Amino acid sequence: MKRWVSKWVTGLAVISLLTTAAPMAYAEKSSLKSKMFDLSAPAEQLIRDKELHNGTVMQSFAIDDVHQRIYVLQLMAGGQQLPGESGPVSGAQRDKNGDMTLTQLDLEGNKLGYMFLKGFGHGVQMGVETDGDTTYLWTETDSVTEGSSGWGTQLARFPFENSKILTPDSEELQKHQLVEGVDRTTVNIDQANGLLTMRYRQDGAFRFGVFELDKVLRQEYEPIADVAQPSVGTFQGFASYGGYLYLLEGNSYGSSGSVEPTGNTYVTVVNLNTGKVVDKQLITAGTDLSFREPEGLAVRIPDAKHPQKAELGIGFASSFTPLRLANVFTFDRLLPEQAIVNKNSKD
Repeated sequence: MKRWVSKWVTGLAVISLLTTAAPMAYAEKSSLKSKMFDLSAPAEQLIRDKELHNGTVMQSFAIDDVHQRIYVLQLMAGGQQLPGESGPVSGAQRDKNGDMTLTQLDLEGNKLGYMFLKGFGHGVQMGVETDGDTTYLWTETDSVTEGSSGWGTQLARFPFENSKILTPDSEELQKHQLVEGVDRTTVNIDQANGLLTMRYRQDGAFRFGVFELDKVLRQEYEPIADVAQPSVGTFQGFASYGGYLYLLEGNSYGSSGSVEPTGNTYVTVVNLNTGKVVDKQLITAGTDLSFREPEGLAVRIPDAKHPQKAELGIGFASSFTPLRLANVFTFDRLLPEQAIVNKNSKD
C-alpha cells in the first residue's frame, strides 16, 4: 500500500511539473537525442556496503566501462598527515581546503587503489574518460573556500595513478575554464555520446552547460546546450545521457524531512533541448540501508557495442562514522519521453 501511495503522489508531482514553464535553454548546434531512463522501474544493486580508502561519506562516483572500474570521490578524512604537512590535519580543515580522496574499485566493490586531491573542491560530481589503456578522471579544481567548505572554480582532467597526491599546480592536470566568471564547477562525462556536462554557478544561479568532449580537449569551449537548474531539494549530483539531464536530491534518514524507510531521494529529469522538467520520481532503491544518503549519479554502458543499452547508477552512503560505506543501484530501462509521461499520468 505504501508503494502504491508513493507512486500516486509522485505521479501527481510529475503532472504538475510538466505544466510549468520551462527555464531558459538553448541547443543551437545540434539536437540532443536519446531515450529516457524509466525511474519508476525497479533498480538493481551493483555494489553494497563497500569500504573506501577513507571512512568519510562518498560524494560522487563514475564508472569506467572499458576497464571495469568504479571511481569514488569523498572528502579526505581528518587525522591524516601527508608528505609536506607539518602535522595531522582535521576533517574540518580538509573540507575547508577542498581536500578529497579518490578510491578505485572493481565492479564487485573491491578496493584497488586511491589518490589524494588537495585543494580541488567538494566532489559533488565527477566524470571518467578512457583513451586507450589510460583512464582519465574529470573533477573540479582550484578550490575556493565558502562557508565551511572548499568549492572548485575550474575543471581538471588527469590520469589515475595509484597512491599519487595531486594539487591544482600538479603538472599532470589539464585545466579547463569553460565559462568565464563562474564558480561551483562540477562535471560529468557522457561517454556514449562524447559529451561533457558542467554544472556551474553564475550570478547566484546554477546552470548546466553541455559541450562536445573532443572540442573541450582542443580548448574549444562552445556549448551545444545550456539549461537552468530547476528547483530541487538538497542537491546531491547529476548525470547526462543524450538528450536528458538527471538531477539527484535528498538527505540521510532523520534529517531535513527524510523519514525511514521512504526517505526523500528524488531524481528530476530535464530535457536538454528545451530546459523543461519532464519527470520527477521518488527513488526507493536501498531503503533498508542504514543512514542512506544519496550521493552522485553516473551512467554505465555495460557493452560498448550497444551504447543505447545504458544504465543510470545512483550512489548512497551507508553505515556510520568513522566508517561510512559505498553503495550503487542501477536503472536499465529506457523509454521514449512521451511513453514515460503517459505512464506517470496513469499511475
